Amino acid sequence: MNYLVPVVEAVVVDCVDPVAVAKFWQQLMGGELVWTDDGDVDLQGGPVRLYFQRVAHDAKRGKNPLHLDLRVPHDAHRQAIDRALSLGATLAHDVYDGHAFQVLRDPAGNEFCLIWN
Repeated sequence: MNYLVPVVEAVVVDCVDPVAVAKFWQQLMGGELVWTDDGDVDLQGGPVRLYFQRVAHDAKRGKNPLHLDLRVPHDAHRQAIDRALSLGATLAHDVYDGHAFQVLRDPAGNEFCLIWN
C-alpha cells in the first residue's frame, strides 16, 4: 500500500504574548528562539519544534485538548517541578492531582505534564 505518513512539523501554541511564552519554554527545555516577521516565535533545537503564534485574545476554556508530556528523572522530579515553578509555571491540580506525574501551566495557561513514572 502506498500512502503518505505525516510527520510532526511543530507543536503550535496559541498565545497572546508569544515572546514571553516562548522564553518560558526555552528556559525550561533549552533550544534557540527564532522570531518570524509577523511576531511569532519558533523554539528550535529540541526533539520537536515548538511554534508560538499570536492570537488576539485568550480564548482558552477548560482543559487543553493537546499538551506536552516531558519526561524527567524519577529521582529529580521534585527539582524539575520546582524549576518550572520558578520560571513562571503554576500547578494545575484542578486537571490532575495524583502522584504519577505533575500537571502544570505555562505563563499563558497551557497545560503540560512532567512525568517520572
